[in-house]
Amino acid sequence: MIDETIEKIEDTIESVDNIETDSRAELLGLLSRLKSEIATLPNPQGEHAKSITKFMDVSAHEATRQTKNPDLLDLSLKGLSSSVKDFEADHPKLAEIVDSICRMLSGIGI
Repeated sequence: MIDETIEKIEDTIESVDNIETDSRAELLGLLSRLKSEIATLPNPQGEHAKSITKFMDVSAHEATRQTKNPDLLDLSLKGLSSSVKDFEADHPKLAEIVDSICRMLSGIGI
């Protein structure tokens, strides 16, 4: 389920025209790192990872819409950030990757 969601996000990023090539490559690299990190989690942690992945999916959808809704994008990014707060202490790599994705999306104006 998580891998399918990340693949869906990757497909979305690859198909959107309004992301520069360098940014696209960096985002795809971050998603690859995220997938690797999630694969190392024990099952109870995996449930939490599903929440993170779903918020990432919603955030990617909102960020790449032709007609953007800033309120929905902000809400999805806040949900993503909130879903990893409890995770940061136990899984610093995962938190770092998700933070990098959020900063990257923000930095490219998405």
